[in-house]
Amino acid sequence: MLAFETCEAARLSRDPSFDGVFFVGVTTSRIYCRTICPVRQPLSKNVTYFQTASAAEAQGYRPCLRCRPEAAPDSAAWKGTQATVSRALQLIAQGALDEAGVKHLADRLGIGERHLSRLFARHVGASPMQTARTMRLQRAKRLLDACDLKISEIAFQSGFGSVRQFNASFSEKYRCSPSQYRRKRGGLSRR
Repeated sequence: MLAFETCEAARLSRDPSFDGVFFVGVTTSRIYCRTICPVRQPLSKNVTYFQTASAAEAQGYRPCLRCRPEAAPDSAAWKGTQATVSRALQLIAQGALDEAGVKHLADRLGIGERHLSRLFARHVGASPMQTARTMRLQRAKRLLDACDLKISEIAFQSGFGSVRQFNASFSEKYRCSPSQYRRKRGGLSRR
């Protein structure tokens, strides 16, 4: 945490370089602000500093309606919809769509299924399911290149529901079966 004197100087000068680094809580109003807030400066004795907006809210403070602390740099709102897409991509990489559908993923993100699909179209250029399929194929290809697991083990470790689904997807994408690909690459030809 920054020293009180540093925070105080940044607040009084409304230093934009500290925007989002810490938040200013006003004890008399129970409102917290960003360092760049345009409102009249409170007395120093009525100010407390928080590292995060969550910490301020946990202490019973509410966000300022003028400077909107939720829009501070590095907050989810500041990052916009890209933050939601990034989180969705992380969940997909962890297998969120391997056994559940897009609706379940959208519920985990706190948004609607149609909105998630629109965000993916705008930011990724593919649907969530297409993205998951690509990630599975990439994971499978890396496993085929790097290890000697059976094709069936690679299929399931990559998130495919069946070997048949894996073979069909791999053949469609790479124009050869997984075992043919492995033989071409000089790997083991275990089935």
